[in-house]
Amino acid sequence: MHPILFEFGRIKLYTYGLFIALGFMAAVWFSKRNAKLYNTCDQVISDLFFVILFSAIIGARFLYVLINFDFYRNNPLEIFKIWNGGLVFFGGFIAAVGACIIFLKIKKIPIAKTADIMAPGIALGHSIGRLGCLAAGCCYGKPSNLPFAIKFTNPDSIAPLNVYLHPTQIYMVLSNLLLFFILMWLQKRKKFHGMVFLSYIMLYSAFRSGIEFFRGDFRGDFFFKFLSLSQGIGIVVSFVALVLLIKLSRSANANR
Repeated sequence: MHPILFEFGRIKLYTYGLFIALGFMAAVWFSKRNAKLYNTCDQVISDLFFVILFSAIIGARFLYVLINFDFYRNNPLEIFKIWNGGLVFFGGFIAAVGACIIFLKIKKIPIAKTADIMAPGIALGHSIGRLGCLAAGCCYGKPSNLPFAIKFTNPDSIAPLNVYLHPTQIYMVLSNLLLFFILMWLQKRKKFHGMVFLSYIMLYSAFRSGIEFFRGDFRGDFFFKFLSLSQGIGIVVSFVALVLLIKLSRSANANR
């Protein structure tokens, strides 16, 4: 693929960073558009996304460094080179959720309603951002002989070169795009605030845990090398989201 999109002297435009930026902008744009359906001021969404930006990058990078601690312990300056890839979604997700809850409580803004507004846009932005993973070669798959397997030949790629691999980056692009459409469908049928967001994290966790079985890069061990750390977190998050969905659904039906 093309980890470096543009290079002029010492100036380099990394494709990974470009798609992360495009994904972020798409998430902000769609969420502000979506806010109008909820009669919510779009400025609140803009402010919240700045909170998400900084907290998610810190959390995502922290978990990636933690998983690959042996490497970064000997190469500490590499910690800051996020343009080369190396962000773990669940690390960013946990950090962003915590920061957003604090922000919304301070501003006295409804948490569940705001989460529903942002969930589809985040799925859409995440789909776009994953194209950066494809370009950089990070989050690569296991060797595969499938007809749609992909091969990385660029020496700047993070993935193993000249080996046909599962296109796990494309799996993640498509699963997030599918999730976006599912959330838009659910949004028109929601019965309580928080339903769209909880459905998002439950379904994303399920999709991600399945795709993880095809990943070839090291993601940390969670359960006897059968489950990765992201899968372990995903299973826990998905279960908690399902329990909350059932609980809130019963509460909503009881109040009818």
